[in-house]
Amino acid sequence: MATRKPAAKDRPSYRCTECGWTTVKWLGRCGECQAWGSVEEYGAAPAVRTTAPGRVTSAARPIGQVDGRQATARSSGVPELDRVLGGGLIPGAVVLLAGEPGVGKSTLLLDVAAKASGREHPTLYVTGEESASQVRLRADRIGAIADHLYLAAETDLSAVLGHLDDVKPALLILDSVQTVASPEIDGAPGGMAQVREVAGALIRASKERGMSTLLVGHVTKDGAIAGPRLLEHLVDVVLSFEGDRHARLRLIRGVKNRYGATDEVGCFELHDEGIIGLADPSGLFLTRRDEPVPGTCLTVTLEGRRPLVAEVQALTVDTQIPSPRRTTSGLENSRVSMMLAVLEQRGRIRSIGKQDIYTATVGGVRLTEPAADLAVALALASAAIDTPLPKNLVAVGEVGLAGEVRRVTGVQRRLSEAARLGFTHALVPPDPGKVPPGMKVIEVSDIGDALRTLPSRTPRG
Repeated sequence: MATRKPAAKDRPSYRCTECGWTTVKWLGRCGECQAWGSVEEYGAAPAVRTTAPGRVTSAARPIGQVDGRQATARSSGVPELDRVLGGGLIPGAVVLLAGEPGVGKSTLLLDVAAKASGREHPTLYVTGEESASQVRLRADRIGAIADHLYLAAETDLSAVLGHLDDVKPALLILDSVQTVASPEIDGAPGGMAQVREVAGALIRASKERGMSTLLVGHVTKDGAIAGPRLLEHLVDVVLSFEGDRHARLRLIRGVKNRYGATDEVGCFELHDEGIIGLADPSGLFLTRRDEPVPGTCLTVTLEGRRPLVAEVQALTVDTQIPSPRRTTSGLENSRVSMMLAVLEQRGRIRSIGKQDIYTATVGGVRLTEPAADLAVALALASAAIDTPLPKNLVAVGEVGLAGEVRRVTGVQRRLSEAARLGFTHALVPPDPGKVPPGMKVIEVSDIGDALRTLPSRTPRG
């Protein structure tokens, strides 16, 4: 006699102990968080249910009759942050700001909390990583004391929601989402199930109250935002806070933005008294000299849609070891190695391959786009022959392995920024388009044409 197959309600169910993901069959790897060996049996599979139609909260209306004024942005008090957000803080919007430890996230948001607060717009700053007295000391240091800025140190989600009922803030800042937990959800704070529950509850509260919310997020060792990927889908705006802790420059990039463009970049300078926005940050990336120095070349890079003038420096030193050193800072090793090969083979600078090569950028800026190739090549060539480039010269262009100089995007914006800062000459690929007044443009088609701008091409020694 055939045995009876178990009914669907009798079948076991499996759940991931890391993130709470459920499945009807056992798997060696979680399909949500990709953790190995975390899926365990925990009970019968839930019965399949269907949802009956229910009462609607508000009737559907033609889109033309929806009042869009409720989503009007108001300034955060920090223009550089408003630039990236697309105009300012939107009522009901939830923003996730992520960055490495020590980059300045808490300092920036405490400054925003003080500047955005007012009688009609109180701000609630909830910290789960520090005590209230520690945050007060930072506020004294950066001048972020305001009458309508409220501070609470909580790690319980229900307590945070209780503070919302008491303060009724127009802006909530939570530092950080990984430190708050709900007692109704299993798992430690920072786990995927907890992060999902905390973020979901705060998003619902923000939409219902018309309250702007800024969430601080942690990052992994690879630089990705920690927690479930679902968190980035739930929030309205995702911002990345970047910067070298040994440099003053900090950048905020838009990764996702439902209210504006994602190619805007905000620039900040971190110092002992806090963090300030930089409307014109190019001065951080330049070294002012009376006379040009061999091994230096200026270029214009685009950070999003924002042009920034940056300086590339190179130093070549004779060496006796069989394998010369290659050291870079702020530049990609692969691009520098390519420029060395092009200069030796296409530019006929044979001695450069037998020297120690040191290349760097000024001010902590990192140049990754191919448009900086021409400036890197000219800086290396200038250092190799110990001859400086002409003064007030910038170079923009991508260099191929055949030695050709290729066009790049945004040439006119780059030239306009260079002309605004007082540069009068530019090396660019052919057909640059409209040239700003007062700027002399030299079109170069290959690396040979570019090297002819150097007064001498006789290698030293």
